[in-house]
Amino acid sequence: MAGVLVYVLIFLLSLLSCITKRRGKKELYKGVKLTPGSTGWPYIGETLQLYSQDPNVFFAEKQKRYGEIFKTHILGCPCVMLASAEAARFVLTQAHLFKPTYPKSKEHLIGPSALFFHQGDYHMRLRKLVQGSLSLDALRNLVVDISAIAASTLDSWNGGHVIDTFQEMKKFSFEVGILAIFGHLESHYREELKKNYRIVDKGYNSFPTSIPGTSYKKALTARKTLSKILSDIISERKEKRLLEKDLLGCLLNSKDDKGQVLTDDQIADNIIGVLFAAQDTTASALTWIVKYLHDNPKLLEAVKTEQKAIYKMNVEGNQPLSWSQTRNMPLTQKVVLESLRMASIISFTFREAVADVEYKGYLIPKGWKVMPLFRNIHHNPEYFSDPEKFDPSRFEVAPKPNTFMPFGSGVHACPGNELSKLEMLIIIHQLVSKFRWEVVGSQNGIQYGPFPVPLHGLPARFWKESTI
Repeated sequence: MAGVLVYVLIFLLSLLSCITKRRGKKELYKGVKLTPGSTGWPYIGETLQLYSQDPNVFFAEKQKRYGEIFKTHILGCPCVMLASAEAARFVLTQAHLFKPTYPKSKEHLIGPSALFFHQGDYHMRLRKLVQGSLSLDALRNLVVDISAIAASTLDSWNGGHVIDTFQEMKKFSFEVGILAIFGHLESHYREELKKNYRIVDKGYNSFPTSIPGTSYKKALTARKTLSKILSDIISERKEKRLLEKDLLGCLLNSKDDKGQVLTDDQIADNIIGVLFAAQDTTASALTWIVKYLHDNPKLLEAVKTEQKAIYKMNVEGNQPLSWSQTRNMPLTQKVVLESLRMASIISFTFREAVADVEYKGYLIPKGWKVMPLFRNIHHNPEYFSDPEKFDPSRFEVAPKPNTFMPFGSGVHACPGNELSKLEMLIIIHQLVSKFRWEVVGSQNGIQYGPFPVPLHGLPARFWKESTI
């Protein structure tokens, strides 16, 4: 905990210039109704309170005290928190009033041309390209290959040795990401991408300093290496003039209204961006699914019954899992949705007001961060009865509009949400049809890095069992 506090204090000091600029604007808001709430200590705000406890508890207590719209001051910036479905929808769908915002340090590691750092025409162009490469028609052709990756991943767990479930799920989701981006990539490229991506991933949430030997400095160096590897892959693809329909193919073959193609740097930034967006969030959700099924034996048996019926049919017919079968797993589909609601991997998102905005009689000043609190919405008893209970049957009826947003909403919603859900269905099918498992040690507790995962990555043992 001491290390975290030191990191936060250093980070806040690096943002003092931003805060100083804000001080000169106080007079502008005198007499105007700002949202209720507390901004904590000067400069530090309430960052230490946020990071010294479960963030979900911090936000829940704020909501209980101030209501569904309240202000705070964290990570060097004044913020407005939104815990109602209506307010979240307003912010996420008004792209002209609220822009995505990320620290520059993260832009440097992913690449400034990645689609989620932008809005407007460039953003829409890139979003359509990513969505096109991950459309349902495109995913239909990936089922067999994703199934093979899932089978290989699970086989490596067999034997009862303790594994870190989250880290293993990260390996799985990374391989699926490579498949969706490049198709069947040559092994030496895959290994080089994997090695350097891990270094970038490790430095992504570290303190952003260029001091040699630090995680962030190592990540910057590895990011340059990734650019070189991607440049080689792009050059090779151009030379062969292949018209592949994977993401790389879509990016290479795209032209705007003026006939301009994307630069190699733009393509590389968006490839890295998709890998980042696809890996940790999906791996976190998969880890929670393993835990929720483990903790609910009756539900696990019901899911096994559904999946083993499919498995038996395929074994007897000597057929692989099909796209149509993944679309006909009603109970498993509900388990996925309830896991996304319960875990709320993306607990909140950052936007920034590009102008003074009035909402519900309150002023959201220009430059303030605005944070829709997805987890608070997903755990609101007005929207989901007994919200702390894991109950897939609640999704037998569609949730009220704007109350279930595991992949965000509006023009910046995750374009890879269907791929993510497909990964979950496929690995659940393989897992419950062929394996049994037990969680090792404490089964409770959550860690944040930054996405919530079960404590210690959910250590567990897996054994292959007789099938059919």
